[in-house]
Amino acid sequence: MKILIVTDAWAPQVNGVVRTLTTLRDELVRLGNEVHMLTPAQFNSLPCPTYPEIRLALTTPWRLGRLIQTLKPEAIHIATEGPLGWAARRVCLKYNLPFTTGYHTRFPEYIAARFSIPLRLSYAVVRAFHAPSAGVLVPTQTLLQDLSAKGFTNLRLWGRGVDTTLFQPSASTTLNYPRPILLNVGRLAIEKNLEAFLSLPTPGTHVVVGDGPQKASLQKKYPHAVFLGPLFGAALAEVYSQADVFVFPSKTDTFGLVMLEALACGTPVAAYPVMGPIDVLTDPRAGCMDADLATAVQQALKLARADCRAFALTQSWASIAKLFYDYLKPLPVTQ
Repeated sequence: MKILIVTDAWAPQVNGVVRTLTTLRDELVRLGNEVHMLTPAQFNSLPCPTYPEIRLALTTPWRLGRLIQTLKPEAIHIATEGPLGWAARRVCLKYNLPFTTGYHTRFPEYIAARFSIPLRLSYAVVRAFHAPSAGVLVPTQTLLQDLSAKGFTNLRLWGRGVDTTLFQPSASTTLNYPRPILLNVGRLAIEKNLEAFLSLPTPGTHVVVGDGPQKASLQKKYPHAVFLGPLFGAALAEVYSQADVFVFPSKTDTFGLVMLEALACGTPVAAYPVMGPIDVLTDPRAGCMDADLATAVQQALKLARADCRAFALTQSWASIAKLFYDYLKPLPVTQ
């Protein structure tokens, strides 16, 4: 099948949505599909206010419509609610082309944290975006229930997987810092609640991997922490493997792919008992959750690394890609 995926989140952004979509694309190709991506890299763009790493594509529904007509896809998936997503949605509605959508990020909460816009207003806009979708793909059962209670329809559960070949235990010893090493990987932004991690009184070393708008302020406020910047591929996997515990302080993430990556490297996870961790850490041998993050860390340090790896091995990307394919809504043959 020729599949078109429209996304506002793409390289050089570094986040779970981008990693999810790139891996999904590769798995769909392995299944014999032809996959085309429409991303901000193909258009002129502007930096997103308060988050310049994110580029907002400058295009029109007319131009996007021409591109879609040229590609002649057999199925369309709109992954994000950004400018490209809205333009693609308009094209699909104009030409009666069915499409599925993805709910990756809790934008209403992110917007509220930055601009104090009431959640009900943001959710009304996001709900309208997804309303015509033939299937709104959400990563966890908890989020599905939450969105259903907010009036979203056509919700479909679509989880996440992890590349257990890339992310696996390593004997590397490049992190020569006092133990235990507490690690966090992700965007350095306010919605990630990183201060809850960096202010933990736990002995050892706090290590941060990633970049984002809060980097300078966090480095200044927490000089004891080690900021390694963004890492990718094998270099990232090695850091995961050398940590004693992966700390996930976010209370707004819909999933938290980095938790699976850490587990695949044999590193236990400590988190709050909220949406995301509740759905990922379904085996108590893989991670610990507690309203007191320091308590969760101490408990996680006692877990067996082999159990963490074994749990991650059950999360197959191949099965996740197949489920995505099954959710797609084929376009009319005459389009």
